[in-house]
Amino acid sequence: MTDQAHCANVEVRHEPDQDRFVIDKEGAQAVLEYRMSAPTVVDFHHTYSPNEFRGQGLAGKLVSTGVAWARAQNFKVVGSCSYVAAWLQREDRE
Repeated sequence: MTDQAHCANVEVRHEPDQDRFVIDKEGAQAVLEYRMSAPTVVDFHHTYSPNEFRGQGLAGKLVSTGVAWARAQNFKVVGSCSYVAAWLQREDRE
């Protein structure tokens, strides 16, 4: 099964009061945290996926959802988290 198939039916929840996106799975949470570094600049600075769910595409789903939200708000996207930075570079090449 592909990584995308693992998370096809997984729901990402935006928690703007906590500046994060969350996936709840089997009692654990995968998280993408952000901060507004300027009024129109969002910095995705931390991703976390529980060990038992790594390699299933959860972090990628969080990042793609977070970036889509930021772009819909016309925010500039910064990835100070190394995972997010790599994801953004891959997206730029595609």
